[in-house]
Amino acid sequence: MDVIKKKAMGERKKILLPEGDEPRTVQAASLIAKQGIADVVLLGSEEKIRKVAGETDLAGARIIDPEKSEHLQEFANQFYEMRKDKGVTQEAALATCKDTLYFAVMMIKNNLADGMVSGAIHSTGDTLRPALQVIKTAPGISIVSSSFIMEVPDEKYGEKGVLIFADCAININPTADELAAIAVASASTAKSLAGIEPKIAMLSFSTKGSAKHELVDKIVQATAKLKEIAPGLMCDGELQADAALVESVGQLKSPGSPVAGHANVLIFPDLQAGNIGYKLVQRLAGAEAIGPICQGLARPVNDLSRGCSVEDIVSVVAITAVQAQNMK
Repeated sequence: MDVIKKKAMGERKKILLPEGDEPRTVQAASLIAKQGIADVVLLGSEEKIRKVAGETDLAGARIIDPEKSEHLQEFANQFYEMRKDKGVTQEAALATCKDTLYFAVMMIKNNLADGMVSGAIHSTGDTLRPALQVIKTAPGISIVSSSFIMEVPDEKYGEKGVLIFADCAININPTADELAAIAVASASTAKSLAGIEPKIAMLSFSTKGSAKHELVDKIVQATAKLKEIAPGLMCDGELQADAALVESVGQLKSPGSPVAGHANVLIFPDLQAGNIGYKLVQRLAGAEAIGPICQGLARPVNDLSRGCSVEDIVSVVAITAVQAQNMK
């Protein structure tokens, strides 16, 4: 996180916090402004935000009330044009754009801001729905996914202890094509945020045909699709976790593989495996889990846990700012 924060400070981006009157968010905005991590904007009623802030110094943060904004009607007109085929009326579009989450993504769509962080009091669905409707996915990416940057104390695994785990938070049972797209997005995260050259393992309970099952077939198909759509990426599959991480095991089970035993990007077959996997590593190995980091959107939007701390919000804003730098 220290490296990511320094990157964010190097080219400050405007990051929106639509939960502007949430206490942790207000405190985080103060720290972000003081540390120079981003040009932070709290969205909501200024009166409510100032009341929540109390003695908290918000001198370096900006406050925008969507209902009083000069851009509100313009955004409502744009949203109506985007969604009228879905039955949205002009009146409904205006009401929707008064919502801070929708106002935020409309600001990003109009290049008035660079990214958004939400989720302290909203669900993942509430946070991502406006982004999917307005910002949409990046060119060539068919699915929004999530990843964690895992920092493991034992530096013999991954890239000196740094690995990317995906998808651990969003897609319950991705198809083979979706797994390939998740791998492409995770490779980008590995490069842009973790600063590592991706070596991607497509994980399974089988290595190179050691087991026969339709679940294994999906990973084989996903690996083939990944090689087709991103031939420049270093990848291998299907691999068991030990074959992906331990050189002696990897070279025994997949001889000559440039990835087996050296993987630093682990693509899990489904959400159950990914979520269980990252939590086990976090708790049993004492790893730091940075995320979830949203991947695949055309502009950066990130989701917080509703149990997040002030420092968690600061960290995710820094991540979002660096993502915005790399999307430039």
